[in-house]
Amino acid sequence: MTDAAAALHAHLAGGITTVARCWALTRRDGRVLGFTDHDRPLSFAGLSFAADAGLSARALQQGTGLAVDNSEAVGVLSHASIREEDIRAGRFDGADVRCWLVNWRNVEERKLLFRGSIGEIRTSAGSFTAELRGMTEALNQSSGRNFQKPCGARLGDARCGVDLSGDAFRAIRTVLSAEDNRRLDLGLLAPYAKGWFTRGTLRVLDGEAEGQAAVVKDDREATGGRRIELWSDLRATIAPGDRVEITAGCDRMAETCRVKFNNFLNFRGFPHIPGEDWLISYPTRSGRNDGGRLT
Repeated sequence: MTDAAAALHAHLAGGITTVARCWALTRRDGRVLGFTDHDRPLSFAGLSFAADAGLSARALQQGTGLAVDNSEAVGVLSHASIREEDIRAGRFDGADVRCWLVNWRNVEERKLLFRGSIGEIRTSAGSFTAELRGMTEALNQSSGRNFQKPCGARLGDARCGVDLSGDAFRAIRTVLSAEDNRRLDLGLLAPYAKGWFTRGTLRVLDGEAEGQAAVVKDDREATGGRRIELWSDLRATIAPGDRVEITAGCDRMAETCRVKFNNFLNFRGFPHIPGEDWLISYPTRSGRNDGGRLT
């Protein structure tokens, strides 16, 4: 137990307490927000916690095993730093969350009650409910390498090694028109071939949807240029005049890696791994039975 936590325990044992809860949210874009259920602002550890922010939490469920700790934070969309538009845009998804119990008369007496991240967020009638996921949630994520024909790396990451910063695989264009935050006209995309950006990523650089990203479903020619269709709608409004960055797509197959990216030495799949038909093959007197391509 830390000295600060020990001091808080001593305060709680005194019978008359002056405690409050403080919350710190660190969004993935680096912005840090602080809130407290006390009626006055508090500050400690280089953080400021706004009062009357309408943020509270239900009882924390925590255990000593590997089960995921969980709770919910509920609040009212009354504070200027929490906007419904930002919640819908996903700017709070996966945000790091810390919660302290603090003696507001002496903030050096405090204890960290919870640390985790924000999961699903629901909004309704000017309020929100955010699922809180404990640190053991990371143990539910798949790890390790899969043996499969497609490449297991992400285009441009350390395992892939393709440099996406140059003009060969990246283009920055201004949106000419947008439909349903999903279909965008980007004008001419020369010298890139039709379909070059299919399965790639489109990221918004400015405007209301700044920071939003989505996977490209289709890159096809249209009147006056190219039309980009995304697999999912951007969760904020994109308008003509906004700039976007679009990167080349990869279907993770060996031939694409060799021809399109000249990167076969870094291919992270197993193109010659036998198929499922090979696993159930049996001896025959004539013909091939090697699990090859079906015709």
